[in-house]
Amino acid sequence: MHQNRLAPAGTAIMHVMTTQRWSPSVTVAAVMVREDGRYLLIEEHTPEGLRLNNPAGHLEPGESPAQGCAREALEESAYAFEPTALVGIYLARFVRQPDTELAQDITHLRLAYAGRLGTHHPQQALDHGIVATHWLSLQEVRDSAARHRSPLVRQCIEDHARGQRLPLESIAVDPSVWQPTGAP
Repeated sequence: MHQNRLAPAGTAIMHVMTTQRWSPSVTVAAVMVREDGRYLLIEEHTPEGLRLNNPAGHLEPGESPAQGCAREALEESAYAFEPTALVGIYLARFVRQPDTELAQDITHLRLAYAGRLGTHHPQQALDHGIVATHWLSLQEVRDSAARHRSPLVRQCIEDHARGQRLPLESIAVDPSVWQPTGAP
């Protein structure tokens, strides 16, 4: 172990030699807020029980992060959402049930977006596992932190509330993203 100059003070970093390439899971999240300042969180089943999360999910092949964010927002909340700015890029590690057969060690690279809240489609079914949507004040988001799926839920919202915004162009998407597999 050694001290990493970019890690927080007092944090030791352990480098483990492995034959597999490390691949973080890329996710996109919508920081959805109404005019009254209330933030949308979804309540979903997880292996750890019911948890609160931003409308979020995995980036899929053939879509830009902003497109993936709009898709996930609609699928998980039944609200149209148009990303207008990048709130931030976040990295977090999650270790589920260490020392068991169900153990998982996952690193998430999350791209969180602010945007325009669009039409609500109340007849649309929500993604599998989602049981409800909740509009919470910033204080209610803070107070519910123990129920958040990850610390990134609150961090994205806190950064949004502070006014942190980056241009959408901060993430360049090469046209090869939209090329069919095997195309030149």
